[in-house]
Amino acid sequence: MAVHVTVWDDRDRVGEGQAPTASGAPVALAAAAAPALFVHNIFTWGSDSAYGFAGQRPLADSRRLLLMDRRGYGDSPDTARSDFDVDAEDIVEVLGGGALDAGLGDAHLVGHGNGAVAALIAAARRPDLVRSLVLIQPSAFTAAAHHPVVADLLDRVRDGAPGIPEGVTPEQYLRASTEGLGMAVPEPTPRRLRAVATSMGERPIWEAEIPLEVIRGAALPTLVICGTWDRAPAAYREHVGLPLMAVAESLTNSLGGRLLRVPGYYPHTQEPTMVNAALREFWG
Repeated sequence: MAVHVTVWDDRDRVGEGQAPTASGAPVALAAAAAPALFVHNIFTWGSDSAYGFAGQRPLADSRRLLLMDRRGYGDSPDTARSDFDVDAEDIVEVLGGGALDAGLGDAHLVGHGNGAVAALIAAARRPDLVRSLVLIQPSAFTAAAHHPVVADLLDRVRDGAPGIPEGVTPEQYLRASTEGLGMAVPEPTPRRLRAVATSMGERPIWEAEIPLEVIRGAALPTLVICGTWDRAPAAYREHVGLPLMAVAESLTNSLGGRLLRVPGYYPHTQEPTMVNAALREFWG
């Protein structure tokens, strides 16, 4: 397999066929519950607690969770350039390969940000391997290009908006992308800085062609999760939040899905209990 996948499965830690939840209510265990594959955004990796899916670990009490590190991130090998089309192929390989137990069939697919774009493309290529789609603040701007806020963003970047200045280090870029927008800076560990370096060189997300008609035709159950951005720094909300909220609404309508609005601007890390409860309900 071309990428690293962290596997969480805590079903063996619970007894009598039931697992406790954060609320104290038991959750019936299903030995053959479909697994869930998570695909992360930029600056992070699958099991990361800052921007990844560490907050979703409680869901492993009732099913296997697979956390894919995209190429250049986490424990996956380096790549010359991170690319959503390549990530989509890796997702398909994980879904159809040995990471899933034989007989379990299709899996629930969860993607965040750029990882959600890769998840959408993968679902279009092999809908037979996907039981449902969860898109957390998907960066699928080209799929919502008709929306004025998104159109303005695409116009800016396509018309040559300033890129990353030559000579900027990953640590400087990390600080500018967090502290520069009024947010806390995560510790610049070698693992974090490698993820930032990969993010700096990613293929521009506005080049993604997302086959919405194929996904819509597959009738995949879809849940879109988006922050309300009410607690976000003003600059971050204006330049990032407003377009992402517009994309979330557009994709919900295009795919006939459900939209969950979560307080804050990083739903699965800032409000993991709320997001996890929604995932449990959605997956059934």
